[in-house]
Amino acid sequence: MDADDETSGPMIDDEIYANGGEGEDEKRNRPIISGEPLDVEAYASLYSGRTKISRLLFIADHSRGNEAVELEALRMAYDEIKKGENTQWLRDVAQRIDGRLGPEYQMDLAWCESVDRRAEQKREKLENELNAYRTNLIKESIRMGYNDFGDFHYSHGQLGDAFKNYVRTRDYCTTSKHIVHMCMCSILVSIEMGQFTHVASYVSKAEQTPEALDTITVAKLRCAAGLALLEAKKYKLAARKFLETGHELGNHYNEVIAPQDIATYGGLCALASFDRTELKA
Repeated sequence: MDADDETSGPMIDDEIYANGGEGEDEKRNRPIISGEPLDVEAYASLYSGRTKISRLLFIADHSRGNEAVELEALRMAYDEIKKGENTQWLRDVAQRIDGRLGPEYQMDLAWCESVDRRAEQKREKLENELNAYRTNLIKESIRMGYNDFGDFHYSHGQLGDAFKNYVRTRDYCTTSKHIVHMCMCSILVSIEMGQFTHVASYVSKAEQTPEALDTITVAKLRCAAGLALLEAKKYKLAARKFLETGHELGNHYNEVIAPQDIATYGGLCALASFDRTELKA
């Protein structure tokens, strides 16, 4: 067996979780135990979008013994959710807060109804536009129509529908850049759904069009591949992907991963799977 395919068993299972995946073992539901107080605001500032909210909710879930940290995470998640359009998320977080943060953080039915009403209007508009594009057989417009539908479903937390619409743009891509864009959207949603076989597949497809890849996109693809390999417990291969990620990525992928995460995941995977010679290299 190739050494790259060997896994290290339980050595780092307890410490590294793929972004977006949900663990099934009780060990993944352990409370956060640390001698240092967690600066929730500083930590959350490393991320953006749905990942920022997901990580705040993760902190709240694992801080049940520390109400101050739990409520701070829920408060920030509530504020972040109201910047978007996911009303179900707001309902869930408001229920978890359960009045402990005062009237400003109770269930906002007026906001939910307003967002849902606008969403229904936008859905009808997008459907009418897409039907017109199909009738006129305008390939580029059809691609953009499906992409807009993907963005719409993604913003409302309907990840399965978002993925389907992003993938449908594939038949209407006319340039390499279109293909890469489709792959990156599909990768983003797949990571959040925990579907890492899809992640690996679309990373591979994007890499088949090197002429359309800039350095930042290459770095994003390496991160995504690293997460897929990490989830598959191929720690040595994952370490190499994370270590190959260039500094040019910076904060350009913080809707998925922070630079600090790349260093942490790469370092732990390397420690778990590299031999002494490789670690010194």
